[in-house]
Amino acid sequence: MIDKDFTYAVVGASNDKNKYWYKVFEDLLSAWYKVIPVNPNEEKILWKKCYKKLQNYKKWVDVIIFVTQPSITENIVMNLWNYKFKQIWMQPWSESEKVISFCEEKKINFVTNSCIMIQRKNNTIVPQ
Repeated sequence: MIDKDFTYAVVGASNDKNKYWYKVFEDLLSAWYKVIPVNPNEEKILWKKCYKKLQNYKKWVDVIIFVTQPSITENIVMNLWNYKFKQIWMQPWSESEKVISFCEEKKINFVTNSCIMIQRKNNTIVPQ
């Protein structure tokens, strides 16, 4: 679900303006969504403090967006048990059968095969 009242964490956000992971973060931020970047290799992205790992951000996150390689997505998702969130959004090419099966088995609400930038621009609500 896309909602301006939600807080979004973009895992894999980057300062490289030519990369898809920068564009996802910048797209949401420029549309005035509450968004935080997560990347162990960055200090700030645009003017926002970047968190080394999601668990370092101590406030509620509604949607965790992954723009990472599938193996990184798998590792992080499988270690989120103590972190509260509503939904995981795996951008195209960040998902794997392993992480999808894991989410289904653990009844984690997730979106896959859908680009959040396109959904936002089309003002489309993706079913939970």
